[in-house]
Amino acid sequence: MTSQVSSPAEQADGTVPGEQRKAAGTKDVRRLDRVIIRFAGDSGDGMQLTGDRFTSETASFGNDLSTLPNFPAEIRAPAGTLPGVSSFQLHFADHDILTPGDAPNVLVAMNPAALKANIGDLPRGAEIIVNTDEFTKRAMQKVGYASNPLEDGSLDGYSLHPVPLTTLTVEALKQFDLTRKEAERSKNMFALGLLSWMYHRPTEGTERFLKSKFAKKPDIAAANIAAYRAGWNFGETTEDFAVSYQVSPAATAFPPGVYRNISGNLALAYGLIAASRQADLPLFLGSYPITPASDILHELSRHKNFGVRTFQAEDEIAGIGAALGAAFGGSLAVTTTSGPGVALKSETIGLAVSLELPLLIVDIQRGGPSTGLPTKTEQADLLQAMYGRNGEAPVPVVAPRTPADCFDAALEAARIALTYRTPVFLLSDGYLANGSEPWRIPDTEELPDLRVQFAQGPNHTMDDGTEVFWPYQRDPHTLARPWAVPGTPGLEHRIGGIEKQDGTGNISYDPANHDFMVRTRQAKIDGVDVPDLEVDDADGDARVLVLGWGSTYGPITAAVRRIRGTGGAVAQAHLRHVNPFPRNLGEVLRRYEKVVVPEMNLGQLATLIRAKYLVDAHSYNQVNGMPFKAEQLAGALKEAIDG
Repeated sequence: MTSQVSSPAEQADGTVPGEQRKAAGTKDVRRLDRVIIRFAGDSGDGMQLTGDRFTSETASFGNDLSTLPNFPAEIRAPAGTLPGVSSFQLHFADHDILTPGDAPNVLVAMNPAALKANIGDLPRGAEIIVNTDEFTKRAMQKVGYASNPLEDGSLDGYSLHPVPLTTLTVEALKQFDLTRKEAERSKNMFALGLLSWMYHRPTEGTERFLKSKFAKKPDIAAANIAAYRAGWNFGETTEDFAVSYQVSPAATAFPPGVYRNISGNLALAYGLIAASRQADLPLFLGSYPITPASDILHELSRHKNFGVRTFQAEDEIAGIGAALGAAFGGSLAVTTTSGPGVALKSETIGLAVSLELPLLIVDIQRGGPSTGLPTKTEQADLLQAMYGRNGEAPVPVVAPRTPADCFDAALEAARIALTYRTPVFLLSDGYLANGSEPWRIPDTEELPDLRVQFAQGPNHTMDDGTEVFWPYQRDPHTLARPWAVPGTPGLEHRIGGIEKQDGTGNISYDPANHDFMVRTRQAKIDGVDVPDLEVDDADGDARVLVLGWGSTYGPITAAVRRIRGTGGAVAQAHLRHVNPFPRNLGEVLRRYEKVVVPEMNLGQLATLIRAKYLVDAHSYNQVNGMPFKAEQLAGALKEAIDG
């Protein structure tokens, strides 16, 4: 779904929603400027699907939005337990927002485990919709409830809505030839219908989705649609919900254009396709499935019509080996993975550095080490991307800042790889990969021209006048070597991991030549053309600079808005290019008395900043598998400002 919108008045992210009330028949409609909803239940309750459908309808309505899916690593985690809780949080507003929100205004809890796992995040006064059918004595004991929280007064500080979702769903579907268990599976659609009524969401898109999803099972499609409509009608007719809420479209939140909702992994896949089209090269993905990167493989496999070839390898090593072979053969080559896969791919990345071939390594970071927290987010692969190979093997590193920015970051990584003939790391993470936001679909005229010129013939004249091809004869501006497609007459040359002689590409054990080649490869990366770092310091009187990279952009920007909203002065800068750094970074850092670097690791960027610029960068870190909260960061920045 798409919508046409135009540009915002900036508003502090995190303010209390304003309300206006108006009569609408027997029920009131309250106007809100924003709301944060969290759906929570067992991993088999369909919370991710429910959240995704609510998000899609919200995007089609024209609100600005940001989402945070959160689910267990197990395919089917233990039902009714705290570790088995799956949730989906959505923040949507009539103005520009940056994060999924710190605390939900509304919690939909499908069972006692969902309530207990999430109640600590709710502010007093928040609305709680609970499925009372699941609050059996056994289910409550399983998560440590000694008494029924719906009856013992422990929820008196909240606006509680007890709803027998399972019973109502089964009753709504009694006309269908379904077992009770089959009917119960549609309770998430009943809940979605209720919330859609409650927040005036469109319904047509979800009904079309259900018909398409269950096209081969029309009875199941009809049952889900019936449950969805029953949830809507329940909200409309029951006395338990006397108020519905309206959040107007964000008519001034974006530049004019056609928008759609997009997740980070989907945006990244589209960016890779766009890069291949702009380069006029076939796209090859050699990959092994790994959470949270697998969606990119799944999406690219659907686009063979754009010259995309996907290869699901037997392991990580085979995946990158095939991708490097495709790069040698003249394709825009990509391999996707997460941290553990990067470790396995490191030898082949070093080979790509030695061969000086364009290759994109997409690392969707997750909590580590080892298997770690595969469905949670982290930024702890930065030093691995920078240095996780034997020998001196420098590689450019690009990091997107938002889900939609993954599209542009993919194009930028491809530009660097193709221009400089080098592998490039693209460091996304689980928060960006699974989160979503509105994305303006660009016109093709806005996309960069990435076309490359392959080597066509001899490029060096010998002393005797003979014309020959030297595979390591470099471009004087970029230091890139020629890209010679195998099979081109006269361009035969050796490849392999042993050191090459400058120019000829012959095997060389000469110490001086090795020293020269190592320094040349480093100089090539140091010379990559990246834009200067932009600093947001409107008044120019801030003493503190907050410097971020990657997915911390949203929480940092929201925190900076809060500080400025209370009269504080703080400057903000955000790195997309982590290697090489922007050339003006040192000068920017020296302007400020204090530099604060928030990271979802134990201070990896801060370590690089201290080492390169001798600046006493102050780390603010967390590694709990979740993104920063704006309020949390605002408190840390206020402490830094107050000294």
